[in-house]
Amino acid sequence: MAELELAVIDVKPGAALESQSGLQLLRPRIYGAWMQPAGPRRAAAIVMHPASNFMGHYLIAPLAARGVACMGLNSRYAGNDTLLLMERVIQDLGAGVRFLRERGYEKVVLVGNSGGAALASFYQAQAEHLDIECMPDGDPAGLSPQDLPPVQGLALCAAHEGRAALMRNWLDPSLTDERDGLSRDPDLDLYDVRNGPPYSHAFLERFRNAQQARYERIDQWVGQRLRLLREQSAPGSPRDEVFVVHRTHADPRFLDLSLDPNDRAVGSVWGAGATGARAVNFAASQMGRITSLTAWLSQWSPRSRADGPANLARTSVPALLCTYTADQSTFPSTRAAWLAAGGSRIRNVDIVGGNHYLAGQPGMVQQVADAMAEWILGL
Repeated sequence: MAELELAVIDVKPGAALESQSGLQLLRPRIYGAWMQPAGPRRAAAIVMHPASNFMGHYLIAPLAARGVACMGLNSRYAGNDTLLLMERVIQDLGAGVRFLRERGYEKVVLVGNSGGAALASFYQAQAEHLDIECMPDGDPAGLSPQDLPPVQGLALCAAHEGRAALMRNWLDPSLTDERDGLSRDPDLDLYDVRNGPPYSHAFLERFRNAQQARYERIDQWVGQRLRLLREQSAPGSPRDEVFVVHRTHADPRFLDLSLDPNDRAVGSVWGAGATGARAVNFAASQMGRITSLTAWLSQWSPRSRADGPANLARTSVPALLCTYTADQSTFPSTRAAWLAAGGSRIRNVDIVGGNHYLAGQPGMVQQVADAMAEWILGL
């Protein structure tokens, strides 16, 4: 049985004051946990998420048992995406690829799980066609080809289209005052039983239009606020600040199973049933709740470069998509977007009945590991 090893990897410094830790600011490091099988070093995989801790990922040991070394790697933003810049995360991911190459693994594949799917696609698109010179706020990106060694394939599972797509599709349009998380227009409230489910076509049209309008208002405000900050000329003037985005968990598909139907149950990946999903919508810990202006532009904004399918379409490597059919946060339309982007290079495997995290489904973890290992070793 392979043993879990710790990887400690130095990465390039990021923006000034991006960390409260002086040590992390001056000598930033990222951390991973990995297993490698005995024998020839045939192939290795990295599973990474922009902000989640993947050092205990469920695929590390199963892939290693099937002959594929696997590392669960964390970015510098693990556990806190308030200041997260996707352009810096792909730099961290590149450091992980170099780490494995230096240990003799010529064939490296990125496993993009959940929000890691868009990250993996963004990475490989830039590895093949580096064209980012500046961050979305205009600051230099500082990326070089040496930061982003290309990989040989992308294996995606429970794959979101990207953080901006989630924000666009999950933002609650019934909020009437961005400063007040309790403000509400009942006619647009997904969780008001008078509106459904099931939801009428008229309600869904009003809902999506208002959702897009709120999304654009926030984005416009971010741009205006950032320009105002950077117009200040006094030494030591601010270049960024944080703000709150209330109620970011309202997608009609959570409650109406007739929309984009799959095998899911009512509710969300973080809360069972309508009551659980509504609680998530208000929770202080949830998606994008606290973000800086620059982080909004990089990860949540329509100006983000990290859209998964758009980036996958720019790559040339083979891709595997494992679709979990009972996922409450990826849907048949999500699968269709990935397959359209990958064209003839992508193959889909349905994991029937799989929930987003394969929680309580050990047999399905083995199914995913079987499919991925066979595909990776066959590249």
